[in-house]
Amino acid sequence: DVQLQASGGGLVQAGGSLRLSCAASGFTFDDYAIGWFRQAPGKEREGVSCISSTDGSTYYSDSVKGRFTISRYNAKNTVYLQMNSLKPDDTAVYYCAADTRCPILTIGTQTWVLSGMDYWGKGTLVTVSS
Repeated sequence: DVQLQASGGGLVQAGGSLRLSCAASGFTFDDYAIGWFRQAPGKEREGVSCISSTDGSTYYSDSVKGRFTISRYNAKNTVYLQMNSLKPDDTAVYYCAADTRCPILTIGTQTWVLSGMDYWGKGTLVTVSS
């Protein structure tokens, strides 16, 4: 079975950092793009970042660009999301997901990571205090 497990969440003060991990199994990891998404109470699910399978291209939503960094270590079937300069608005349950390619919409200078990826794992809670 396809398994995706996000971990690394916790409580952090505004301005602090966390690194999330997404551990994958049950599919050919190297062939899949991995995305990070989040959902806060009362808000729609939001695409955060994505990393491609082929050339390692990375994408970020405008709300996290410059603060978050996505990377992958294929030998460990793991994708990371380094989150710096955290804000209270970053508080959410964070999920990782997999698909054949990153679902990116770019209009002008704006970027959206769309939510229609095929495989989803359980999330990890990130709480940023003010």
